[in-house]
Amino acid sequence: MAAKANPNSLFLSSSSSTHYSSFPFHQISLKKVSFLVDFQCRKLVFACSKKPIPGSVNLDPSSSNSGSGSSKNDSDGASSSPSNAIDFLTLCHSLKTTKRKGWVNHAIKGSESIADHMYRMSLMALIVGDLPGVNRERCIKMAIVHDIAEAIVGDITPSDGVPKAEKSRLEQAALTEMCEVLGGGMRAEEIKELWQEYENNASLEANLVKDFDKVEMILQALEYESEHGKVLDEFFLSTAGKFQTEIGKSWAAEIHLRRNSRLGN
Repeated sequence: MAAKANPNSLFLSSSSSTHYSSFPFHQISLKKVSFLVDFQCRKLVFACSKKPIPGSVNLDPSSSNSGSGSSKNDSDGASSSPSNAIDFLTLCHSLKTTKRKGWVNHAIKGSESIADHMYRMSLMALIVGDLPGVNRERCIKMAIVHDIAEAIVGDITPSDGVPKAEKSRLEQAALTEMCEVLGGGMRAEEIKELWQEYENNASLEANLVKDFDKVEMILQALEYESEHGKVLDEFFLSTAGKFQTEIGKSWAAEIHLRRNSRLGN
């Protein structure tokens, strides 16, 4: 039978690595308190989503021990059970509804979601020309999953005051939970591998996708400047000199050129 995630393993256990009972709340800012409240709410929603509704009828064939209709997920199989797949996709719904915090902090109305950001990054990986030693298909997959843990932890930004190592730890734990929801197996392992490769900037593909992450952000900043009459210098300044690939540098230069032309006019 497909492995089922324990909703208490990360989110409700008092022994969990994400437990904050000993956290020095008196030392943190109001923004970080806001982040922690939002994070705890996300954990509660996730935990509740995994509990059955009282009186509901179980229509999942994978949970039945009888009959040939049982949908078993092989430990090294290529696919999850229908139940695991829909649970996982339902969990990913918040990627479509959670607004990217950088734009929220600048009061951008109708700002993009996490999924919006990842989608255009995936398009970048799709349309980029062939590059020596770079697997373009792997770049597309990496762009799709690089922020997937934010379905649980939300969009953690520097303004939240969460240390980089803590952010990575929270996202790693969330990713583990999500892969358990998926039921483990080949696809879950691929998601974890792609995410870790990106997180560690450990390949040519990761270098390129990290550049796409920055390119997409400054392109979105340029669009919001034009649409909302704002000046969003911080997004351009925070990425300056940080592009690792020639593609990233050239695409960023084109965006800066268009911005300078617009500001000049």
